Amino acid sequence: MSRTDTNGSLLLDRYAEVAGREVIHHLQQLAAPLKGAKVVHVNSTREGGGVAEILQKLIPLKRALGIDASWEVIQGSPAFYECTKGFHNGLQGMGSPIPKQLLAEYEKINAENAEELRSTLEEADFVVIHDPQPAPLLSHCPERRGRWLWRCHIDASHPYRPVWKYLRQWIIPYDASVFSIPQFAQPLPHPQYIVAPSIDPLSEKNRDLPLEELQSVREHYKLDPDLPMMLQVSRYDRFKDPLGVVQACQLAGKLTPLQLVLAGGGASDDPEGEAVLEEVRQAAAGDPRIQVLLLPADAHHTINALQRTADIVLQKSIREGFGLTVAEAMWKGKPVIGGDTGGIRLQVFDHYTGFLVRTPEGAALRIRYLLHRRELLKE
Repeated sequence: MSRTDTNGSLLLDRYAEVAGREVIHHLQQLAAPLKGAKVVHVNSTREGGGVAEILQKLIPLKRALGIDASWEVIQGSPAFYECTKGFHNGLQGMGSPIPKQLLAEYEKINAENAEELRSTLEEADFVVIHDPQPAPLLSHCPERRGRWLWRCHIDASHPYRPVWKYLRQWIIPYDASVFSIPQFAQPLPHPQYIVAPSIDPLSEKNRDLPLEELQSVREHYKLDPDLPMMLQVSRYDRFKDPLGVVQACQLAGKLTPLQLVLAGGGASDDPEGEAVLEEVRQAAAGDPRIQVLLLPADAHHTINALQRTADIVLQKSIREGFGLTVAEAMWKGKPVIGGDTGGIRLQVFDHYTGFLVRTPEGAALRIRYLLHRRELLKE
């Protein structure tokens, strides 16, 4: 047995401890027809954001199942990322025209990346293109031999139509599209599939932590042990509504003592993050109960500890493709107050595992409700 085979077997054994041996056997049966198949995933960043986190764990798992999986990352310019951020906003319903010069840069960058990746992509049995950033790559690979799938992680349920019309021309030639929930799918002339994202229970972000490690993080960030802790973990993105979280906790805090930690970072393909972070810092300025943390992309241990320390986890998104942070919090047994949107609706059973809200006032009401019924936090 090769070292790769041994490592793959050990990885599957570890997952079996969590999911059960029957689940692993089922995965192996499903993967058997694909054994040796070359599968290439392509996205626009290797760290920061849910897509990168998923691929960091999905590639080793596929390899453990005998699939020749790999991961390529396209490179872009500031103008390219400005354009693709416009796509992201537009797909989520925030409409504004994208200048022609940015669209030209988008097409140019994809053409340049295609030159670098063409042989790898054309030789693959399956190519999975994640989100809009690398969507035009298919058009530059006329000798492709395999199947190409476009994987959309974004809430595209009510897109700004000019943006979707432009992107659709690049997506139509794909063999299939994959969305996170049925509501996100758009009319396309090829098969569409639904695959929900998932978290890795073995990862640094989700593994169990001893009490002394939790205490160390509490002390490092000077968290008050006598105040209940609210937490939102997310990129500093307007669709995550960090300003609404600040407002909700300030409203709830007028009557119920609490502290709030906003913990997040940026993604290398998100040029708006710094501006949103500054807005949040200004909103929280002068309030000693609120901490705004800018964490590096690899701060998985810190996020794990903060989630396990929190009394209530918020994810008050206005739009949300899925919301891996919701799954992470629920894996750790935390109640979640989430935005009534997208994939959060799939995960939070309203009034059972948390609450779905639409406004800062609604979030404040639910925070107070839970803090006045502390026994519910332990259920």
